[in-house]
Amino acid sequence: MTYEATRERLETYFDRTASETWARLTSDAPVSRIRQTVREGRDAMRAAMLSALPADLKGARVLDAGCGAGQMAIELAERGADVVAVDISPSLIEVARSRTPRGLDEYIDYRAGDMLADHGTFDHVVAMDSLIHYAAPDIAAALGKLGETAQGSIVFTIAPKTPALTAMWYAGKLFPRKDRSPAIRPHSARRIARELGAPVTPVARIARGFYISEALEIVP
Repeated sequence: MTYEATRERLETYFDRTASETWARLTSDAPVSRIRQTVREGRDAMRAAMLSALPADLKGARVLDAGCGAGQMAIELAERGADVVAVDISPSLIEVARSRTPRGLDEYIDYRAGDMLADHGTFDHVVAMDSLIHYAAPDIAAALGKLGETAQGSIVFTIAPKTPALTAMWYAGKLFPRKDRSPAIRPHSARRIARELGAPVTPVARIARGFYISEALEIVP
């Protein structure tokens, strides 16, 4: 499946099929035990990715590529960054705007659309779980595009190639369902580096129940 086809499917899923589910997952509302592990995993991953950036981001311009409900963008703004927060789902962008504390909203420019569109140049780029549905060549191409805009680091996540995730990926291919979330595609860091033709640095691997994700960094 091409990047464009996957992006279109993601837009349908996050903006229509599961927008309320994701809004709830990223809030403090009670959720099932399974979704609680996903929430905890995402919180831990966000903290790990932020730890790879400077603590003081005053004067820095940061792209949050695939911002979802805005949690990463808000924490970046709290560090002083000017943030462009982009997501394919207009409904999640509205959730993010509604949750942004007064005073921080002037530091966050929320945009609904493609994270690879021309959004200007940045000191850093973060892409948390926004590339995990793509094939390795598409991930590399997307990172190359983001790299054209980044003067500093790019911190991003992949779904690591573990036996559990690989089994789930094959199960998804064998048992498709119209309302199923787009398949997560497991990859090794080595494969991504090979596709990029450049080294990637491990940041963290987080495993909390049903949430498994690995953060990597590219430094120019």
